[in-house]
Amino acid sequence: MSVDGVVARNTGAAGDPDRAHLLDELYAAVVQDRTGGSPVRSLVSESWQRSLAADIDPDRRTPPITYDRRESRARLSAHPLHTVMPLLRSNLVSIADEAMHVVLVTDADGVVLWREGASAVLRPADRVGLVEGSRWSEDAMGTNAMGTTLAVDRPVQIHSTEHLVRTIHAWTCVAAPVHDPDTGRIIGAIDITGPRQTIHPAMLALVTTTAQLAENQLRVQLAIADERMRQRNMPHLRCLGGTAGALVTPTGRVVAGEPYGWWPERVPVVPGADRVELADGRVLQVEPLAEGYLLRAVDRSSVLSAGPRSAADAPETAAPERHALTLRFMGDGTPRAVLDGTPIPMTLRPAEMLTALALHPEGLTAEQLAFRLYGDDGNQTTVRGEVRRLRASIGVDVLRTRPYRLDATVDTDFGAVRRALEGGRVAEAIRACSGPLLPRSDAPEIRDVRDELATALRRAVLDSDDVSLLHTFGAHALGRDDLEVHERLADLLPAGDPRRAVAESRVSRLLAE
Repeated sequence: MSVDGVVARNTGAAGDPDRAHLLDELYAAVVQDRTGGSPVRSLVSESWQRSLAADIDPDRRTPPITYDRRESRARLSAHPLHTVMPLLRSNLVSIADEAMHVVLVTDADGVVLWREGASAVLRPADRVGLVEGSRWSEDAMGTNAMGTTLAVDRPVQIHSTEHLVRTIHAWTCVAAPVHDPDTGRIIGAIDITGPRQTIHPAMLALVTTTAQLAENQLRVQLAIADERMRQRNMPHLRCLGGTAGALVTPTGRVVAGEPYGWWPERVPVVPGADRVELADGRVLQVEPLAEGYLLRAVDRSSVLSAGPRSAADAPETAAPERHALTLRFMGDGTPRAVLDGTPIPMTLRPAEMLTALALHPEGLTAEQLAFRLYGDDGNQTTVRGEVRRLRASIGVDVLRTRPYRLDATVDTDFGAVRRALEGGRVAEAIRACSGPLLPRSDAPEIRDVRDELATALRRAVLDSDDVSLLHTFGAHALGRDDLEVHERLADLLPAGDPRRAVAESRVSRLLAE
């Protein structure tokens, strides 16, 4: 059935022939570069100007196809909006199906990751490119609700000839952006599209409300992740002995701090920096944790002047806590450990032992530990001596014996990477992984886990076909010299994207080596 056929079946919908005729005249005036004529909404005229400046041809037939359907579904599975898809389906699909509309979800680049709707509308939607994998940003397809809502960062409705491209004049669409509750950045858009005489005025409110519900659900998920981070790392904070400190996410958000009221909402932590200065001049020491940072004041006098802690946080009333041990053993080969908020000097052999014990929280005998560190040549006597030296360093109440085990809340970067991969959170896994696990280690178990994590992360990135993930991984220590990653990136990036030239250059260099 054609779009006109679908329109004919919806004669009860509120169409406005006079408004459509006026829009036709306005559209012709803009496309033919005439400035007279009737006024048009500033939202639309500004979008037309942006679209024409991007060399969008009003006679273009369909949008560019960035991914096929399989790749689009893989991208959706790795996208933050994947976790709220049940909410979107329950709120929109049945309504759209009954009203003869199509529901679409895009990423931040305007690429359609998912669509559902009435079968009678899906067929004409296919003909104009309203399909998974098509890109509807303004610089790809001109003025449309999906692209324009991403451009202006607010809910919009684009009706009929308000679209710059003539092919989609028979359609009306409404869309609203969805934001990351952590960073505030747009992560995608929700859209409802239908024949121009069938869209009800309430659709814009419905899409807007659904986008807000999606953001609220993402905010709840973020709060749960924050609470887990607090639980794992609060002992670090409570063991600072009166020095002001804070737990900060990788994006710089403060999730806990002492004393109360002393901390801004965000701290601009630069990865790799050992200090950070706040806007008021206070200098803080940065201790990397497995999934964020521990900050503490350098000048203790500034802490005392900040006032006392609340009674609930006073040391004499605080409940006993387990020791907190954070291990950051992935990266440049320099292992780092933080025990109860204090950095612990760490060389390779103690780091290998701590890795093995962290991987086996139930504990290991001397024989088992020797095998995991040395293989068949392992010597229990040697291991016992190394364990004694490690216990002297981190405390006998942290490293217990019979069997050897860690009596502490242990958080590791390799554990954070594994959790993120198991949960399908590929971007989070890349962020937690600063490089290979103990790259100088030849211990059998370390080698196995190092290879497992590197292979799983690489496979997750390639399977996602996500340009942003591929680009991030291509600049990562594990992906910098990966030919397949850069070839895939060069294939997926559109012509004119400066990242494509970089990827092609890297491919040429790797092929020449």
